[in-house]
Amino acid sequence: MSNFLRTVALPAGVLSLLLACSACSKPEPPKKDQPPEPQAQTSPAETHTELRDAMQAPINRAKAVEPEVLDAAKKQQADIDAQTGG
Repeated sequence: MSNFLRTVALPAGVLSLLLACSACSKPEPPKKDQPPEPQAQTSPAETHTELRDAMQAPINRAKAVEPEVLDAAKKQQADIDAQTGG
């Protein structure tokens, strides 16, 4: 058993400890002389708004119909009150 510990387990443990310690080292800080390169290039004329427009469309439709729905609810409540005498 002690031969196994000396030849396999101890070197494997030391190796895994060294790998774990080297993986936790700090990354190099970026150079301050050069600003980072931009990753996306879009001109102001190419603003893609399809997703935003698709999300806003149902909201705008609901806002447009809201006064009609509220008026119908008031009329319905008035009809209920008239029929029940309330």
